[in-house]
Amino acid sequence: MKKVPFLNFAAQFELEREAILGAVTRVFERGDFILGKEVEAFEQDFARICNARHAIGVANGTDALIMALRALGIGPGDEVITASNSWVSSASAVALLGATPVFADVNDDQNISPDAIEAAITSKTKAIMPVHLTGRCADLPRILKLAGKYGLPVVEDAAQSVTARIGDLTAGSAGTIGCFSLHPLKNLNAAGDAGVITTNDDKLAATLRLLGHHGLKNREEIVRWGYNSRLDTLQAAILRTRIPRLESVIQKRRTNAERYTRLLKDVVACPVERAGEWHTYHVYVIQCERREELRAYLSERGIDTKIHYPIPIHMQEAAQALGYRKGSLPNTERQAQRILSLPVHSYLSEEQVELVAAAVRDFYSK
Repeated sequence: MKKVPFLNFAAQFELEREAILGAVTRVFERGDFILGKEVEAFEQDFARICNARHAIGVANGTDALIMALRALGIGPGDEVITASNSWVSSASAVALLGATPVFADVNDDQNISPDAIEAAITSKTKAIMPVHLTGRCADLPRILKLAGKYGLPVVEDAAQSVTARIGDLTAGSAGTIGCFSLHPLKNLNAAGDAGVITTNDDKLAATLRLLGHHGLKNREEIVRWGYNSRLDTLQAAILRTRIPRLESVIQKRRTNAERYTRLLKDVVACPVERAGEWHTYHVYVIQCERREELRAYLSERGIDTKIHYPIPIHMQEAAQALGYRKGSLPNTERQAQRILSLPVHSYLSEEQVELVAAAVRDFYSK
């Protein structure tokens, strides 16, 4: 095992073993495996922590995005503005509905630029989909102002940023619809795939519930074509045991991040948390020179790192027909060559964080 693993699921399970096994046992004793009582209870818990009126559990974060866009009536001929430095789901959800993803460049903080969004708006634009990348909110105040100016809904891809805040706005409850992934890698993590959609709109919430359950009004009546995308009861039960610890998990990540920044800010570009931001550090991303050499150096010393993400979506083979070329999104492309994610999970010791920082400093001192 690495001296400093990027993740530590074994440590998490050791801490939560009794609670998780108890929750799973209760589901098996009841036998309510599909849309059981734990799902509704989890949805209420999740809506509360996101300051949203409604939360709808779904099978995964990608389904959340697809269903959100479909609920807004987006389809062929429409355009949705989003970021290219995200996981592929952000753009593929648009494309799978027959619409066109339009990519806007990002700021130095890796989040989508409101100026670039406005420059990309056309008569075909039907939604803005900011991605709250790495655990921090995009510039929601400016994005919401743009959305109001042009009469556009905002679909927040908050997959990496549960409970992140900017000012008095919480990720997933500021826009028209919020979409979350609760994949095992996330701060609030299931033991498999899981997702949630949030909204403050009662009508949209009802539509989204229909879409996720085959369009069924009841067992016999189908009122629209829908999906089979329901949050698994077992996953809901596990997630409910983890919500009470989420605040402490994030605080430990923030403590680790603060320590990294203090130790490394004079040798690499560290995340800068501006006034009014609450960054949840799904990942801690530095921007650095000689990235591949640094990564190899750290690996040789037992330190695991990742790159989120090395190839922007607009430069992927799947996106060729969209017409983007090298240089289309200069900030996005430049950052893709310089970003490196350091371990920041809540099971790191202070000594491990300092070991990572010392290794980075040693590399650049040579």
